[in-house]
Amino acid sequence: MTAKDTKIHTETTIPATGVVTETIIDPTAAAGMPTSDSKITPGRKMRGDPARRGSHSGPTGARGGSRGGSREGGNRERVKPEFDSKIIDIRRVTRVTTGGRRMNFSVAVVAGDRKGRVGVGLGKSIDTASAVDKATRAAKKNLIKVPLSAQMTIPHAVEAKYASARIMIFPARGRGVVAGSSARAVIELAGIKDVCAKFLSGSKNRLNNARAAIVALQKLSKVNRATLNVHKERSVK
Repeated sequence: MTAKDTKIHTETTIPATGVVTETIIDPTAAAGMPTSDSKITPGRKMRGDPARRGSHSGPTGARGGSRGGSREGGNRERVKPEFDSKIIDIRRVTRVTTGGRRMNFSVAVVAGDRKGRVGVGLGKSIDTASAVDKATRAAKKNLIKVPLSAQMTIPHAVEAKYASARIMIFPARGRGVVAGSSARAVIELAGIKDVCAKFLSGSKNRLNNARAAIVALQKLSKVNRATLNVHKERSVK
């Protein structure tokens, strides 16, 4: 390598913009007239002028505003819905037509306010989101009122049957909720405490099991009203 081929590489950083430039100077050039090739070092990002950047975004920018500040309505508290819902079953249903197969979704939902009202609904649609909405609306339309004591439990045992599902629900003080399958969702969303639920059949259909629990709670309300009427008549006599 000769003296003509040697070149000096220097890097310069511009404080205002933060741009790093690389300068190549040929020492063999004429004095006072150096030949240089300036270029931006590859692989490094160019940063804009902080003064310009502040006019568009940042803490005092007119467009973005303060980053930590809240927008209009941002501090509003999220309203808790009146009813809680839980999906107990999702099935894909296929129907064969002349043009081919059509697939729909069938969703079963339990909705309740945890204060004695609970219901079961079924929704069908081509997608799960709309099927869940339909099932939730159907559950809210078919709500029942469960008579609960001051301890949020049922007064006596009750048994019911729906289709092939058969269930028995009875109070159990100090044991919490002892139930399985979809009956647990019905009991919890109704707000019932200290009860046990036992399925007396071998049915695995979650929708039928949930509806059997609803029928049992409906019988409980009817029996409770009848006993109340008897007590009223006796008190009047």
